[in-house]
Amino acid sequence: MANTPMVTYETFAAAEEDARAFRAQLERVAGRLGERHPFHINGVAQTGEGWIEERSPADSRVPIGEFASATMDDFDRAVEAARRFAPEWAATEWRERVRIVAGVSAKVTARRHELAAILAYEIGKPLLEALGEVDECVVLIDYYCAQMAANEGFALEMGPAGGVATGGGGKGGGGGGGEGVAPPADGGTPGGEHVYSLLRPYGVWGVIGPFNFPMALLLGPIAAALIAGNTVVAKPSPHGYLSGLAVYELFGEAGVPAGALQMLNIPDERLGKRLYTHPGLDGLTFTGSHATGMRVFHGFSREYPRPAICEMGGKNPAIVTASADLRKAAVGVARSAFGFSGQRCSGCSRVLVAREVHDELAELLEQRRREVCVASPLDPATQVGPVISRASVERLLEAARECGAEGWRVHGGGALTAGELRFGNYAEPTVAEIPAADSRLLREELFTPFVALHPVGSLDEALELANGLVFGLTAGLYAEDSEEIERFRRTVKAGVIYVNREAGATTGAWPGIQSFGGWEGSGSTGRGAGGIHYLQQYMREQSVTVVGS
Repeated sequence: MANTPMVTYETFAAAEEDARAFRAQLERVAGRLGERHPFHINGVAQTGEGWIEERSPADSRVPIGEFASATMDDFDRAVEAARRFAPEWAATEWRERVRIVAGVSAKVTARRHELAAILAYEIGKPLLEALGEVDECVVLIDYYCAQMAANEGFALEMGPAGGVATGGGGKGGGGGGGEGVAPPADGGTPGGEHVYSLLRPYGVWGVIGPFNFPMALLLGPIAAALIAGNTVVAKPSPHGYLSGLAVYELFGEAGVPAGALQMLNIPDERLGKRLYTHPGLDGLTFTGSHATGMRVFHGFSREYPRPAICEMGGKNPAIVTASADLRKAAVGVARSAFGFSGQRCSGCSRVLVAREVHDELAELLEQRRREVCVASPLDPATQVGPVISRASVERLLEAARECGAEGWRVHGGGALTAGELRFGNYAEPTVAEIPAADSRLLREELFTPFVALHPVGSLDEALELANGLVFGLTAGLYAEDSEEIERFRRTVKAGVIYVNREAGATTGAWPGIQSFGGWEGSGSTGRGAGGIHYLQQYMREQSVTVVGS
């Protein structure tokens, strides 16, 4: 990225050079749409059993492609191929693994605008959202490689018996495999005993990717698992097969051995269940809804406690107190609620606002809502594109109808069908004023551009409502009172929190800056992706004691 400004989720205007390159790549990618694509086992193309057609959410007339559908036998063979290669990959010295995986970063950068164009066609991401995801891929790889290097492979020589640890990361050898244990000539206890703490790979790791970030949230866990010394069997989202294929190609282009990464298209729930119950997997990363994530978590650990990193959804609150800067709150909430059509798991979907400023905030949010440009993601100027499916549009329409039936005020709440938009899945950004605290619209994740405002009598009431659901992913606060800010920080139950953030009330985490992971029903480990504690989850600790030389 040396000569190109990186796009983050706080970038709000595209450079003209990016817009030009994006348009050029849209034309190139369009020429390849509709093709048939196999999946690969051990580097060999497979046609599976039948073909899955995928069409663009931006325009149902546009075919993304046809993708070979894996069978149960294909999946078993992929796991077996990964297991056969696992000892060799684990034995590869950790610096060599880092060197190979780090090469993926350069491949992503070289194909930056092409990958963004794929995301625009396949997922409906506008230019800035698409470039943000592609650039996040680069940062995730670089960050995890840097973490492995900074900790010298996660190998630590411990102290003598009865003493304290001596430090000296890396003295004990390979951490994550690849170097063995070679005690220093002058170390250890007086009796010649040397003790090391090493992090070793688990073996074969499964990765299940989501549709909303089909590159970053597939590529990131794959990279982490490979750097740690695991081999990987991955499944992209049924809405992201072309993105998944691109991710697979990037690792291959960088020199990741064919045995180290298998990727299959698995549309059938029966096969999906096989993935998260398969005895040949030693660890698993899942990104998706709470309901599916809990099935994955319980199914995977049924026989013994295998590690399952389940990154699940949220019903993320923004709390707005009477002391808040309401203009800043309206901007931050609108960006979080309507960005990527409300399909970020961190999106702001409920606002718990002090009763005395509720009406003013509702008016400001309505002004911001009307300013949102919903259009084709193929236009570089578009702010918000389509939702992923017709079912998503129907969820928003049903929520708006429900508000109407209760007599609650709704701003927006329709499908957008004018002109060319009628061929895609376009939903109107929506603000609903919901006085009933027990409404399902304040409790259920909708994954659409729908945000609910609910008046509260105090910060304590707002915090109780914020913490009252099974979710705990992200949360935001707008307040100018320092005591309110401190109480929010101490009390709110969420893995990612923001205070007075105009760039996004509950969204915008970036690797190496804000770790991203949920508490309670939003995450199974309490350690966030892109943070300092994430990579270690793909390894397990082994204490090694060696007596004598």
